[in-house]
Amino acid sequence: MIPSQTLVTETKAPAAPEINGGQWINSEPLTLQSLRGRVVLIEFWTFGCYNCRNTLPTIKSWDAHYREQGLTIIGVHTPETDSESNVDQLRREISVLEIKYPVVTDNDYSVWKAYKVEAWPTLFVLDKQGRVRWTHVGEGAYSETEEVIKKLLGEAETGGVAKPD
Repeated sequence: MIPSQTLVTETKAPAAPEINGGQWINSEPLTLQSLRGRVVLIEFWTFGCYNCRNTLPTIKSWDAHYREQGLTIIGVHTPETDSESNVDQLRREISVLEIKYPVVTDNDYSVWKAYKVEAWPTLFVLDKQGRVRWTHVGEGAYSETEEVIKKLLGEAETGGVAKPD
């Protein structure tokens, strides 16, 4: 995993592992390859996690504000307890929590392991080429993360040069 809260330059940023397997909620199955040209925020979370619930208002506001500008948010639901593995319960929680962005189940921890995640919640922000440019573990750093989102949305699709106004 790249150092938390460090904006990595595009030349040093590792390619993000593909998100494979799982059931998709609120979306047809997505691939990072199909999302090239968009900034992608991946949040590893689970519905029973208090800290994860605390991040939801901010994550949902980013989805509402930046989706049309080129941001795709993907929630990777990696359960901490057996009850959180129940997909029907997860669907109910997503509805109650009014989550509109795509969520994929990660009951076997395969995506968690591919990203080398160690705690809930963990955020990864990918640039338009699918490279991991930013991570944050836990709550907080909302303004810093939003600045990264805005910066990456402004980068040209071929690299780190901002589009002219």
